[in-house]
Amino acid sequence: MGVEARPWQRRHTMVGLTFLACIIAYTDRVNISVAAVAMKEELGWSQTEKGLVLSSFFIGYMLFMLAGGWLAERYGGKRVLGLAVLAWSLFTLLTPPAAAISLTALIVVRIGMGMGEAAMFPAAFDLFGRWVPASERATAVARLLSGIPIGTLAGLMVTGWLVGNLGWPSAFYSFGVLGLLWSLWWFAKASNDPAVDPRVSAQERALLQRDRPDAGADESMSWRKLLRSVPVWSMVSAHFATTWTLYVLLSWLPSYFREVQGLSIANAGMFSAAPWLAMLVVSNLAAGISDRMIGRGVSVTRARKLMQCTSLLGSAGFLLATRYADSPMLALVLLCGATGALGCAFSGYAPNALDISPRHSGMLVAFSNTFATIPGIVGVAITGWLVDVTGTYSAAFLLTASVSVLSAAFYATAFSARPIDLRLSTTGETA
Repeated sequence: MGVEARPWQRRHTMVGLTFLACIIAYTDRVNISVAAVAMKEELGWSQTEKGLVLSSFFIGYMLFMLAGGWLAERYGGKRVLGLAVLAWSLFTLLTPPAAAISLTALIVVRIGMGMGEAAMFPAAFDLFGRWVPASERATAVARLLSGIPIGTLAGLMVTGWLVGNLGWPSAFYSFGVLGLLWSLWWFAKASNDPAVDPRVSAQERALLQRDRPDAGADESMSWRKLLRSVPVWSMVSAHFATTWTLYVLLSWLPSYFREVQGLSIANAGMFSAAPWLAMLVVSNLAAGISDRMIGRGVSVTRARKLMQCTSLLGSAGFLLATRYADSPMLALVLLCGATGALGCAFSGYAPNALDISPRHSGMLVAFSNTFATIPGIVGVAITGWLVDVTGTYSAAFLLTASVSVLSAAFYATAFSARPIDLRLSTTGETA
């Protein structure tokens, strides 16, 4: 007799669809990093003006983050994520006409695009709180966040080709249409809750319900408890430091290879893509290792700390070494090391919201990501300013590495994965 094939689990479809949304988000987010090289030359921007354009996205991203988390908890991740992709795709399509009008119009459109993308991760984690069992958290989150390097790879490589052959506006039109198509697919295939999805098997539904001990409880969250939680703030610190490195590299790698290593725009895009392949590989390997460690009895807290500190300290070391790279190939190897190490964070801070409070993971991610968006504004803009002032990227890499080291020390000391009851108390406490 042949072996009976295991039925496809519905939760894997949900994780896969959110993974595709993350890919689209990062192609739309990173394509301007390559296109901006040509836009700067055509529109006459200074490095500081280019930095303002690159960082403006994060203004809308940060301002709408908590609202995105609240909407996901209030109306469900399915509806919010679908509308979010639809919104940011429309703003992506508006980017070329806005750039033709003025720098101010372009900044406004980029802020609007950031507002659309702000809801993606809170909505995805809200869904994961229902769809992902505890034993698969690191793997599921790593699968979702694999969209970051894959989207970045696609954005850098395809945008480099499009800019070189069809002009920079074509990158925004192509990726904007892709997002619209995904939205149609999402609303046809996605489901908000496995408890009412007829496509979920009885066995899978039992597994998912087992890992929702607070199901049916009061969903109102106590902000006082959240703000007083040291583990929450250690998660925020790790998230902040990780995105500082991530956003600096996302925004400035093409310019670094173009201006420091002397590559063409197309080759700068290709070289900038390789480090994100390293992140893709390392992040998924680290997730598997992390879940296996926990399955063999290692505490969740210890596994998370190991992954996060390896990520921050490893990326810091490679960035410091990059200051002395005297060839494009050596720079590429070191930056692959930096981004590869950063991939371990997807099994460090990234699952923490699900560890601490699965029911409120959407809001926790929104809260943490609000602070973690500051580097997209401050870190990206400061990098442009430091390059203008010093003429090199050394000071920017040193600052980025310092942020990572300080955060690793705090996370190693303060984080605990023990679940926290963030619900309102029954004594009349107000949120």
